[in-house]
Amino acid sequence: MTSLDRKLLRQLWKMKAQLLAIALVIASGTALLIMSLTTIEALEETTAAYYERTRFADVFAHAKRVPEYRRRDIADIPGARLIETRIDERAIINIGGYLEPVVAQVISLPDRSPQLLNALVIRSGRLVDPTRPDEVVVSEPFAEAHRLTPGNSIEAILRGRKRTLQIVGTALSPEFVYAIAPGGLMPDDERFGILWMGRDALAAAFDLKASFNSVALSLLPGADVNDVIRRLDDILEPHGGIGAYSRGDQTSNWFLESEIAQQKNLSRVMPAIFLAVAAFLTNLVMARLVDTERREIGLLKALGYANWTIGWHYFKLVFAIGAVGIALGSLIGAWLGHWNTELYTKFYRFPFLLYRPGPVAFLASATISLVAALAGSLTASYRAVRLPPAEAMKPPSPPVYRRLFTTRPAFAATIDGPTRMIVRRIMRWPGRALLTSLGLAMSTAVMVMALQWVDAIDSLAETVFERGQHQDATVAFNELRPFKTVRDFENLQGVLSVEPYRYVPARITRGHYAERQGIIGVPLSANLSPVFDVWRGRLEIPPGGLIVSRKLADLLHIEIGDTVILHFLEGHQASISMRVVQVFETYIGKPAYMEMGALNRVAGDGRAVSGVHIRLDAASRADLLAKLKAMPGIASIQFRHAAIDTFYKTMGETIFIFIGFFVAFSMTLSVGVTYNSIRIAISERTQELATLRILGFTRWEISYILLGEVGLLTWLAVPLGAAMGLALACWMTSAFETELYRVPLVLQNATYGKAAIIMLASVLACAAVARRRLDQLDLIAALKTRE
Repeated sequence: MTSLDRKLLRQLWKMKAQLLAIALVIASGTALLIMSLTTIEALEETTAAYYERTRFADVFAHAKRVPEYRRRDIADIPGARLIETRIDERAIINIGGYLEPVVAQVISLPDRSPQLLNALVIRSGRLVDPTRPDEVVVSEPFAEAHRLTPGNSIEAILRGRKRTLQIVGTALSPEFVYAIAPGGLMPDDERFGILWMGRDALAAAFDLKASFNSVALSLLPGADVNDVIRRLDDILEPHGGIGAYSRGDQTSNWFLESEIAQQKNLSRVMPAIFLAVAAFLTNLVMARLVDTERREIGLLKALGYANWTIGWHYFKLVFAIGAVGIALGSLIGAWLGHWNTELYTKFYRFPFLLYRPGPVAFLASATISLVAALAGSLTASYRAVRLPPAEAMKPPSPPVYRRLFTTRPAFAATIDGPTRMIVRRIMRWPGRALLTSLGLAMSTAVMVMALQWVDAIDSLAETVFERGQHQDATVAFNELRPFKTVRDFENLQGVLSVEPYRYVPARITRGHYAERQGIIGVPLSANLSPVFDVWRGRLEIPPGGLIVSRKLADLLHIEIGDTVILHFLEGHQASISMRVVQVFETYIGKPAYMEMGALNRVAGDGRAVSGVHIRLDAASRADLLAKLKAMPGIASIQFRHAAIDTFYKTMGETIFIFIGFFVAFSMTLSVGVTYNSIRIAISERTQELATLRILGFTRWEISYILLGEVGLLTWLAVPLGAAMGLALACWMTSAFETELYRVPLVLQNATYGKAAIIMLASVLACAAVARRRLDQLDLIAALKTRE
């Protein structure tokens, strides 16, 4: 070990507290980056492996009723490799002891051959026996929510007929990694489940013998997906086809891909904040160290040490800080990545989890973190390298002072001496003060961004579920019903009001832009579920024209007055031109609306309804729910209160945990900045503070002089951090925007206050530690210390 290495070890030990604070900031940035990268890697690898093992299809399509012989035509499509036809229907399930009706999606299993595509992964029990028509396999999340096991039975209404079904197994499917009910926002395993039955049994129940209404295809490598979809639509159109779609538009996979994209957005910004502060702290410490060791640097050069040897010595100090931060951050990041991935598996149900983080994520994170630390030390190391020996042996030139406003009589008369010292020191070194305040502001900004999600979630739930909707339940029918069905529901005991709606699946095009989006028809006097603008409130429905959401308008590049082509995907499948008469803002989906009478006319189905919104009498709710369970022809029932509960439950399990992590990381940030600033101030002003003590200043007065500077910079950092937090929250809300939902940018005054209080608490903790150090100050030793 060389003498410089021994000197390096002494420095590391002497400055251990300061360097540990910097290492913790580096560790925070490294951990965030590793967490994001390993989570992305695990989700992508698990998804790819699961899809490959279960032969997840590339193209999906649904229709009303397709003769089985058309399967040959589908198989002849160029690029098609495997084809599986099936039956896909809805049912109402009655679970013993559960008051509300449960919606189930019932899918057929091949009776005489294994599944070619979307193969089930049996978690318990077995597959159905084709000779036993009442056997079913249920999705594992649904079974867990209701404590169902193989051997239990459930009641189901299949096409108006009540059946008792025997559960013989539980399973997971690649189609339902994210199992969400039609019209739902988030998974609700209590109220929505998947059932798999034998093909012949399900065909008999829904009168679809020798027919199918759903088909899945896998494609050959290099096949043109769009061409396959076009040809498949041509085949299914005469049979009530409602438009084929690719794997990218499949609901479950779309949610999963969106989540991975959001993780990538997170990995680009948050670690950069911590590493930028780490670079600043490294620069601060190294600059002070080089100033303190001027004579040592001069002696080393006079004794023959080369410039690069001196520079490498200081770089090794930074390497040591970075190594500790990277090692600690790697351990924390690996744990957080595994925890984060397991958290996702609660919502995205995989039969296995492949968390095998490779070296790329750790090497990339370590390299970025180390480069940030080294970048912060470049200026100080360059000064040490360029310092001539003769100049280094001399004391540094005293700073040039000039008369400041603090010396003016008006200022001196109103401000006491210690406060003038604080202001004067900040004015002498404004660059350092600005960077310190900026580091504390970044800590506040991260906390504001994290806490903003609570405000945003509350605002989203209030706007969508409280202000925009007033129904208690939404009932969707299996097929179109005549308008007189509305009166049937009005006559039910316990129903206070009924409002019909019409839904027509469609493809909306303008030029070369196209979006698959259903058109919702609402009455002119809609009150239970009206067209609701988040800024303007309830909108009146014009008798003609199309009302589109802002998100859909952006995707189609349209504005008010533009004309679009509506290609209806059911019924007569008409194509008409329609003028956009209004654009509104919504946080959920990308809906399009028309007046219901006008929609029925252009669709050519007469006065028909797809479902009804209803308000219930709480006193008669139980009896009414029992009637709804037994009512034939119902495809789904969505309860508004259940949607709110599920929304908060899901968000509570994810968002609030992430908020806790970001608060912890931001406190680390403020502690690192504050502690290093105070320690550097103590080392620079030891003689000054000792002199003041000799002159009669009390410990509290010199503490005020030292800590008041940090306090003033903290006070300046709060509004700056609030502004930066607003900008960061704005970026986060735009980065997390999807076609399904937009998180509103909402920041309550209390949120700024909470962020400021948390940051101030961490600063006060550091100040308390520094205060103890001042109490232990050795006056004689301090006065003997040379500059």
